[in-house]
Amino acid sequence: MDGVVENCVNNVGVNLNTASPSLLTRVSGINSAVAHNIVIFREENGAFSSRAQLKKVPKLGAKAFEQCAGFMRISESKNVLDNTGVHPESYKAAENLLKLCGYTLSDVSSGAISDLSDRVKLLGEEKAAENLSIGVPTLQDIVKELLRPGRDPRDELPPALLRTDVMSMDDLTAGMELKGTVRNVIDFGAFIDIGVHQDGLVHISQITDKYIKHPSDVLKVGDVVTVWVISVDIAKKRIALTMKPQKVNELHTQ
Repeated sequence: MDGVVENCVNNVGVNLNTASPSLLTRVSGINSAVAHNIVIFREENGAFSSRAQLKKVPKLGAKAFEQCAGFMRISESKNVLDNTGVHPESYKAAENLLKLCGYTLSDVSSGAISDLSDRVKLLGEEKAAENLSIGVPTLQDIVKELLRPGRDPRDELPPALLRTDVMSMDDLTAGMELKGTVRNVIDFGAFIDIGVHQDGLVHISQITDKYIKHPSDVLKVGDVVTVWVISVDIAKKRIALTMKPQKVNELHTQ
């Protein structure tokens, strides 16, 4: 059941204003102490009106915010992007995309952007992405999110191809090869669902030997990838992964 809950959280997100402490701990970057502080903050200050308010929660630092923000949903927010899978880091790109296509955030809220995909194609995906300083995969993800605020945009994603002998973080060892599904792509890397109730992080430096400006140049949400375990920190609920096979040889020689 834990695995099912974890997958639902990573796929659909959680309602920041109604989620219980136990559910919040299923979100990447949130441990039990921070989950408790989120609930206390909510009780003392009222409902969250924006994702940015998470930064005011005690013990929820910048790194935790980067990890969890994209999974938090706030249906009551004045900014409709807070009720989508668009990460705050990509808000500016999303707003500029709407402007390029002749839309506003209000149009997103009212569902008046049904032909957004067509307008982007008319502009040309590569040209639009270049204008927004993002990769084409990120552009495509943003379009999908804008078309479906408040709903699960990942229903049709392929499930992670999981190993039956790996059920928890305790089963992981350095150098282990796994299959996983990309759940979130951010500036410094990508979070991968490997089926152990905690997404692993592939840092941008561990994605490829080739130079890339952003992880989205190579990865997009939903990609099924092969990864290897670099390290596991059970206490901090952190899993470091690599997509570079040669890194595995380094681990075995250490």
